[in-house]
Amino acid sequence: MEDAFRRQINYLRIAITDRCNLRCRYCMPATGVPLKSHQDILRLEEIVTIARVAGRTGINRIRLTGGEPLVRKNVVTLVRELAKLPAIKEVSLTTNGIFLSGLARALKEAGLSRVNISLDTLKKERYRYITRRGNISSVWQGIHAALAVGLAPVKLNVVVTRGFNDDEILDFARLAQEEPLHIRFIELMPIGAAAASAGGYVSMEEIKSQISRVYPLEPLADLVTNGPAVNFKVAGGKGSIGFISAMSSHFCHRCNRLRLTADGKLRPCLYWDGEIDIKGPLRAGASEAELAAIFARAVTLKPAEHHMETGWRQPRVMSQIGG
Repeated sequence: MEDAFRRQINYLRIAITDRCNLRCRYCMPATGVPLKSHQDILRLEEIVTIARVAGRTGINRIRLTGGEPLVRKNVVTLVRELAKLPAIKEVSLTTNGIFLSGLARALKEAGLSRVNISLDTLKKERYRYITRRGNISSVWQGIHAALAVGLAPVKLNVVVTRGFNDDEILDFARLAQEEPLHIRFIELMPIGAAAASAGGYVSMEEIKSQISRVYPLEPLADLVTNGPAVNFKVAGGKGSIGFISAMSSHFCHRCNRLRLTADGKLRPCLYWDGEIDIKGPLRAGASEAELAAIFARAVTLKPAEHHMETGWRQPRVMSQIGG
């Protein structure tokens, strides 16, 4: 599919749950957020149907998100069914990694291609503080399991926040040199609890400058990616470093994605209040052709760019949108 700005839309991010086992401080309050009822959330077979329809419209890559997707029952079965769809070339997943060690092999055998793991610190106590409840050793077990079974490239998503983890930038860069891991530094976006943390913003230019003074960076064009990162090889290293500058340098002109929320709404843009209901028509008996028309409408509504810098606040938190 091509949108009004001649961007090819071939990537769908599917939030399969709004639940998460962590309470990261920049994502949600300590008490969590109101959760949808079981009836409100898309059933697994409905997700597969929507993905099949998406394939008819030109979508060929899917990423499963949440909340935390690995808390969803039968996630391995879902991956297997999605991977069977003829039009879908790749199924990937973003996770906090807590439950990954026990599921990595089954996910790989079901057809999962690769994983992104959210990890904002390398320090045990700081991880507990940021997540309010997480155990970093479980995440490392998940990382090692993903590497062992070949869910490659294994990417670590690092949201850099001043006063939280900006003193660990070089530690993550060193990790990319020493391990076959792909570190992606992400600018803090004003979504959810982070909307009140404007002082925590650190630009990609600042992060990149700090790293390049210590670790020479070489442009990297061949890293498997569907996303907005600008990637570099750490000279002499095993991994790579990517920079995602959602705030300081828009990549909207090459955005190729739609989002599907756990409660069945298509979102043309992460930071936009427009949503198109697809669950309602699906449950009302709409044909696949009619559902495909809903996808086409979502693409026509995709804006030229986000407006996060204007001060408008996203009404949903990230765990409710799907990231």
